[in-house]
Amino acid sequence: MTEQAKKSRPIKAIRFQTLPVILAAFVVLAPLSLEAAPRKTKASRPAQAAEATAPRQAGEPIMAIVSIKSQQVTLYDADDWIVRAPVSTGTKGRETPAGVFALVEKKEDHRSNMYDDAHMPHMQRITWNGIAMHGGPLPGYAASHGCVRLPFGFAERIFGKTRMGMRVIISPNDAAPVSIAHPMLFSSQADAVAAAPSRAQTLSREAEDAAKAVDAAKKAVVTTARDAKPVSAALRKFEAAKKRADVELAAAEKALANAKDDAARAKAEERQQKAAAKAAEASAQLEATQADGKAKLDAAAAAKEAVKAAETKKTETAKAARDAKLASVPVSLYVSRATQKLYVRRSTQKPEPDGGERYDYSIEVPIQIRNPEKPIGTHVFTAMARGDNGLRWSAVTIDEADSAKDALDRITIPKDVLDRIAPTALPRSSIIISDEPLSRETNYRTEFVAVLSKQPQGGFITRKPTPKVEVASAREDDYGGPFSWFQQRRAPEPRYDPWGREPRYQPQPQQPQRGWRW
Repeated sequence: MTEQAKKSRPIKAIRFQTLPVILAAFVVLAPLSLEAAPRKTKASRPAQAAEATAPRQAGEPIMAIVSIKSQQVTLYDADDWIVRAPVSTGTKGRETPAGVFALVEKKEDHRSNMYDDAHMPHMQRITWNGIAMHGGPLPGYAASHGCVRLPFGFAERIFGKTRMGMRVIISPNDAAPVSIAHPMLFSSQADAVAAAPSRAQTLSREAEDAAKAVDAAKKAVVTTARDAKPVSAALRKFEAAKKRADVELAAAEKALANAKDDAARAKAEERQQKAAAKAAEASAQLEATQADGKAKLDAAAAAKEAVKAAETKKTETAKAARDAKLASVPVSLYVSRATQKLYVRRSTQKPEPDGGERYDYSIEVPIQIRNPEKPIGTHVFTAMARGDNGLRWSAVTIDEADSAKDALDRITIPKDVLDRIAPTALPRSSIIISDEPLSRETNYRTEFVAVLSKQPQGGFITRKPTPKVEVASAREDDYGGPFSWFQQRRAPEPRYDPWGREPRYQPQPQQPQRGWRW
């Protein structure tokens, strides 16, 4: 073929002739490519964690730690881990938030009104906007919409063993509690703990007596006010008469002073004498009425002052009784570097009508943190059990900036707060130190909710926040305090709740149980 003919061949023909060569090269190179980059299959995924039970008699679960990295949950009692199992956390875009939580509601048979009536058996809620642990399918990787799915059988087994308020820690990486001792980790006093129940009973009786005294004082106010009412009416009458007489007397004296002749002067003098007599009579009647009714008026005034004093005593004794009652409940502290504040919370063990429990949040104080501009991390310190020197503590770190010990070194808890909570601190008490502020989901029906801002929160953000309601002021039994923004929050109405929570709530048993069979 001539050079000119080669140049005149169609381009399509040249492509068809070279196609077999390209295919042959692909066949030769394909095995090499497959060997260099093996195809991902189910078999090549990381092995799914297996369920395991500690080879010992288990105690009551104190905390659950979920590892997003390992897709595993581990429950711990006072001594060590009890059980562990695989989980399935939130998928991309709906990630399970890493942070610090606690159980706020439990429901054995739960269905979602957000995800096609999906069955979520043995649901244990950790936020009111819809993050929970529950039984569900586990494909071996993150696949939920933000919840922590547990194996169905495992979810059923632990449901009856966990209690409301149990700490749930969701860590981006593997984490486990380690023993720690530090002067900032307070120790309880055995005599104070032993005396707490009887002291609470005594103060409760005093509070009841003070409330009865208020009622009696209010009844006395009604009685004395009724007795003083005629006196008050008479006084108003004679005070008005005296005022008119005084005005008339002043006018008569003015007329007398302006009289031009003897006739006018005589007439003015007569008028002045009559006015003076009338004014004197009115003054005498007023003074007599005041003297006669003084005892009744003084009794009415004294009754009002007695009510104020009784109400003050009622408030003080009620507060003392509440504090004494809370002394028998584990206490949790949260130190936020973001807000430079210390928050204290304890369950009142008072169930809410639409689910969960009410928490006391009456303590919120500024706190000193050394080098406040430097990150401190997120650390959870838990009193696991009573030890020889008071309480035995553990530490779990899920966001390390400082070490757990260095984080404790940087804070100073006010002495008045320590004096109120430390002497009667019980196992399950905790101190949380974090760079993070409290989440918006923290309210009067939660302990502490704090999420790590540097970790994905898709499954948390996509849910509706707990709606606000305006509350004029906290009721006396609301354990109100300086958390005005807590007082303006409540549980969502059923139509907003992505978990279909019913408005009725049956409180879970609060008595600890030992020696469960897992």
